[in-house]
Amino acid sequence: MRCSASRASAERCSADPGPPQTETVPGLQRTATLRVALRRARDTAAPHLMLDLSPDEWIAIRLSLKIALVASAVALPFGIALAWLLARKNFWGKTLLDGLVHMPLVLPPVVTGYLLLISFGRRGPIGAFLADHFGIVFSFRWTGAALSCGVMGFPLLVRPIRLAIEAIDRKLEDAAATLGADRLWVFLTVTLPLAMPGLIAGLVLCFAKALGEFGATITFVSNIPGETQTISAAIYTLTQVPGGDAAAGRLVLVAIAISLAALVVAEWLARRAGTRFHGE
Repeated sequence: MRCSASRASAERCSADPGPPQTETVPGLQRTATLRVALRRARDTAAPHLMLDLSPDEWIAIRLSLKIALVASAVALPFGIALAWLLARKNFWGKTLLDGLVHMPLVLPPVVTGYLLLISFGRRGPIGAFLADHFGIVFSFRWTGAALSCGVMGFPLLVRPIRLAIEAIDRKLEDAAATLGADRLWVFLTVTLPLAMPGLIAGLVLCFAKALGEFGATITFVSNIPGETQTISAAIYTLTQVPGGDAAAGRLVLVAIAISLAALVVAEWLARRAGTRFHGE
């Protein structure tokens, strides 16, 4: 009996696992240290991941810069000529011409894009002529995006240049003319340098408008990745798909950085031009 009781007691002891074993203090310290290290690594990597742009995002950024630069460069000579005409000449229909120049500022961008589509599209009167005789196609091409961006930014280019030319003392131009300079030489050596701050301001405004243009561009040339999808169109597309908020946020930061850099450079150039030509 004593032997069987001892055996039963041994079986109960082996069946009972006892209280759960707790982790030792060194083990808890190692776990806490590992968690802190992982948290610090995640926080450190977050900014790098935020700027880790995908190839499609880089394509949209490069395309936006290309379109904005081309639109501003092509619009610049037309803007200078038209600004000089509005500032220096009086003619019938001047008010109407001034209103037409500033029309893209007040029209809905979709309306401007639609007018470009029916005019410069493949079947439009101007677009068909250019395509048949010169092989120039605007519809659904990056060149069409540059055209729409240039049209939308053109009023912002003309206005500052016109105001700068109007502020120039005409006596300076007359003095240069009395010394034998013709009108073109007077314009290139006197008028244009004195209007340089306004020219820089207009050029930067046109570039910024072209960089952020959306409505007219998407109406005229659609939203084709790699061809007409600019930063604005890419952000719009990413906000429509699940999980695209992070990529849209990265493109927003890039757009802000580019615009701010353009404004800072423009202010620096305008001050240098003012110091050189006006002694300010």
